[in-house]
Amino acid sequence: MHQEGLALRRACYLIPSLSLTVWNSLDRTTCATATLEAFAGAYNRTANLTYLYGEPLDPENSLPQEPVPPGAAILEPYKHTPGRTMDRYSGASAMEGGAQLPHFDDLPSVEGMPQGCAWGVFDKDGKKDLLGTLNLLTPAVVAEACKEARDGVSISLNWPLNGNKIPMGRVAPTHKVMKLSEMGLIQGCGWDDELTFNTQASSQWDSLVHWQHQTSGLAYNGIKVTQEGLCATSTDANQMPTLDHWHTSGGLVARGVLIDFKAWYEAKAIADGNSGEEAIFHPFGDHNRITVADLEAVAKDQCVEFRTGDVLIIRTGMTEVLEAPTPGDFAKMQKMQIAGMHGTLEAAKWLWNKHFAAVAGDSVSFEALMPIKEDGSVGSPEDLVLHPWLLSMFGMSIGELWDLKALSAHCKKTNRYTFLLTSAPLNIPGLVGSPPNALAIF
Repeated sequence: MHQEGLALRRACYLIPSLSLTVWNSLDRTTCATATLEAFAGAYNRTANLTYLYGEPLDPENSLPQEPVPPGAAILEPYKHTPGRTMDRYSGASAMEGGAQLPHFDDLPSVEGMPQGCAWGVFDKDGKKDLLGTLNLLTPAVVAEACKEARDGVSISLNWPLNGNKIPMGRVAPTHKVMKLSEMGLIQGCGWDDELTFNTQASSQWDSLVHWQHQTSGLAYNGIKVTQEGLCATSTDANQMPTLDHWHTSGGLVARGVLIDFKAWYEAKAIADGNSGEEAIFHPFGDHNRITVADLEAVAKDQCVEFRTGDVLIIRTGMTEVLEAPTPGDFAKMQKMQIAGMHGTLEAAKWLWNKHFAAVAGDSVSFEALMPIKEDGSVGSPEDLVLHPWLLSMFGMSIGELWDLKALSAHCKKTNRYTFLLTSAPLNIPGLVGSPPNALAIF
């Protein structure tokens, strides 16, 4: 097994498009056996490296000194900071033009803002960037993501606009249908309809203006959001970092990664001897804060390795509760313990250093509510941690209330948690939020 693992590890270093699940999972037959044969041929045909990120491999793993073949997608040597754990391919991400995307602690300082603010990182030709981490979806990254679509299976991740049965302070959608003849347009048989809805009421993307850095009042890239600016009549005239700008770059096409926390938690609970309610993860229950350690544990069990440009998607089962709540669900909701990623500075650092293009989930806010303040006390919605870091300081859009039940079932059935993800929000200037129109394609 050692020699097989060594050959596989060498192949993983050289062929990023194939190293999705392998090295961290060699102790699991489901991963190692299925991938060894595929990697063996690729390894024999691919030239090898002696150095990775400027560091020599240890003697046992040293490789023949042959030139790197075109398309091997190895980053330029990166000067490693002692004490930092580096991902093999996402430590310092390659950006278009060969530049490197810094780690959180290495981001250039921005006057008046905390360390880790990424304003200016994606600016080009003296123009303020309006896309944020969507810039990580380079042609090479998108081409690799497209290789995930090989089974001919497509799954919608869009919850019905009227799916939420719990009032949450936003206008419920209304759908008006009309006969064309009654509208005076034509006398033939036909129908038209009109739709009114709040863009945050169901599955959605938060644009980079949805929630500002509260101390400065500024949105991504130091932009002051104004109602006048959001009312621009065209995207060309729109200088706000809103969702209509996605269409200038072809929408979102990326590799999606489902972290099925609900399924993982429940499998673990059963393995630990629990049953009944103790073996169910409830999105309004006591264990509502999903930590970085949790996400990494789920990824390991799912045989997933993150890549630059991935879209991280976390399932809690929340939309499944909100669309058909029981009296017991209502009782749990009164505690205001809402599942999501635990909002901490360390979590924000982790999300940036993984260089995700975006994040999403089926929770109402992606991050757990209520937030915990720095002094350890429970805060209010105004004390959100990840929203200001992701939207305002990183330029990383957040998806919420996505419908992940069918995706979860398919991933479990196929034991495959990565897929081609496409998303095209609505196209109107100054769009603050939008249904994602998201598809997972296998």
